[in-house]
Amino acid sequence: MESASPTLTPKQQFEGNKLTKRLRRLAGQAIADYSMIAPHDKVMVCLSGGKDSYGLLDILLKLKVNAPVPFSVVAFNLDQKHPGYPAQVLPEYLSSLGVEYHIAEQDTYSTVKRVIPEGKTMCSLCSRLRRGVIYRVASEIGATKIALGHHRDDIVNTLFLNMFFGGKMKAMSPKLQSDDGRHIVIRPLAYVEERDLAAYAEYRQFPIIPCNLCGSQENLQRQQVKQMLIEWDRKFPGRVDNIVRSLANVAPSHLMDRALFDFSAVGVTNGAAGGELPGGGDLAFDGEEFAEPVEAQVIRFK
Repeated sequence: MESASPTLTPKQQFEGNKLTKRLRRLAGQAIADYSMIAPHDKVMVCLSGGKDSYGLLDILLKLKVNAPVPFSVVAFNLDQKHPGYPAQVLPEYLSSLGVEYHIAEQDTYSTVKRVIPEGKTMCSLCSRLRRGVIYRVASEIGATKIALGHHRDDIVNTLFLNMFFGGKMKAMSPKLQSDDGRHIVIRPLAYVEERDLAAYAEYRQFPIIPCNLCGSQENLQRQQVKQMLIEWDRKFPGRVDNIVRSLANVAPSHLMDRALFDFSAVGVTNGAAGGELPGGGDLAFDGEEFAEPVEAQVIRFK
């Protein structure tokens, strides 16, 4: 049980403990479902100073105490030399936890400002530069897994971004291998809602560091999609949960990707003769039954 904060009422502390257990359960389930952590892995948690990465580190540190397999955790932060960046916050916080950590300094801010025209989105270049440093440091310290703080809502937002603006059905993978094959990236918060992470950051009183480079830019396509889904979930609670479930319940025969399904085989197999019909046959005229979603509860500590 978490130690009670003097600023929280007994009820808030009770709700905070429930939230903590839920986050650990969801993260543990995602780790198990996608085989994210193997025995004796060294997991490098990438910290930005935002609520998501703080929550990820906090949850993994607690999970490893009673984990079914032994693994270690090391925190990593990239100081990108943003103007006004409080460089002392993360080292002081991580030292107070007694966790191993590494801080890399690289002036990606100046590079991004020089290359990207005024008013254009900086996220893509910033992300590429940051990824290169992350992979380099992971190799230097012998990290076997790289953990990122992307959550359920990030995954759904990315799905719609790719559909609306990229013309492809693609989200974020819970576990992936880098292009050079040298690194494994995991997202243990794949089942966790953003609003739960916000409530957890409030409960745990993390020293949040706001991003004043890309995160402060307005009219980003991601922000537009995010707002759309927030409004959608407000009007139709549980719909976003169903979108997440659909990502793990794909029927390639009922999509249009010829690389995923051999449409040339349709009509060749004779189901009446005992052969299995590609994609399960014709369900086009069958009625669909959909369960009503259950509205989620949001915990607030102020």
